[in-house]
Amino acid sequence: MKISSEHYDMLVVGGGPIGLACGIAAQKAGLSYLIVEKGCLVNSLYHYPQNMTFFSTSERLEIGDIPFVSINPKPKRAEALEYYRRIQQKFDLNTHLFEEVISVSKQKDTFHITTSKSTYTASYVVVATGFYDIPCLLNIKGEDLPKVRHYYNDPHYYAGQKVVVVGASNSSVDAALETYRKGADVTLVVRGEGIGPRVKYWVRPDMENRITNNEVRALFNSKLTEIRPTEVDILTPDGLITLENDFVLALTGYQPNFAFLEKIGIKLSEDASRQPMHNPDTMETNIPGLFLAGVVCGGMNTHLWFIENSRVHATQIVKRISEIEKAKG
Repeated sequence: MKISSEHYDMLVVGGGPIGLACGIAAQKAGLSYLIVEKGCLVNSLYHYPQNMTFFSTSERLEIGDIPFVSINPKPKRAEALEYYRRIQQKFDLNTHLFEEVISVSKQKDTFHITTSKSTYTASYVVVATGFYDIPCLLNIKGEDLPKVRHYYNDPHYYAGQKVVVVGASNSSVDAALETYRKGADVTLVVRGEGIGPRVKYWVRPDMENRITNNEVRALFNSKLTEIRPTEVDILTPDGLITLENDFVLALTGYQPNFAFLEKIGIKLSEDASRQPMHNPDTMETNIPGLFLAGVVCGGMNTHLWFIENSRVHATQIVKRISEIEKAKG
């Protein structure tokens, strides 16, 4: 491991859109900064399905006052990747990619950061790690089989296959529709009474029509109970059924890396949301000088924060840092 003597005013953990926004805000304020990302630039967006369309319009995804121009009413994944890559280039953001932050500790007024490649010190740290890295597991027998996927990318792979899609969210509905249109035999398994209330409004009727026409089989008030190499068991209101099966797409949501947050000392709420403690006005956590930004702030309530309403966290954080430095005299 390289031992670094580099010190920064602000170190940002996470190189997603909000992490980049924090870098831009620091740059504009004249602060030295470093953005450390464990994967590629905007790593979470890169791992979204290839054909994904954002719910937000392009102007609501903008950062750094740079227009996001799209030929579509709502931009697609490829356009977003291009936009944020150009943002990184335009501002020449100080970004270290494929470098994972292992630990963050505070000694007096200085944070010591250890990564997979080096060590740094910083006066302030911002955690902008998102929530897409850790899937919410079904915790059933057979979930560890190779045929089970917790991430969905491209529908072509499932052409002609018997696919069970678990969940009623946007990701589940998109996967069910796309794989059906590539020739898969699709069964949608949903714990609740119907399609999720936050499914994109232009997608919902498409899904409902496919179900009505028996083109996609939907089992509501049901749950997967066991997965085997060539079949699955599903508990339905009418009893347990067994289906022949080639692949299971268990798209049941994702969660922040709570273990990392706790490891660096951030307190979590004791309820099911596990919301990290922070001041919503300044984004400062229970550890002075350590901030949160982006969707990680919501804990398990991953639907609360998006790029469009959390990009302001960057200016809130830099404003707070300026206030602290001014108070020091």
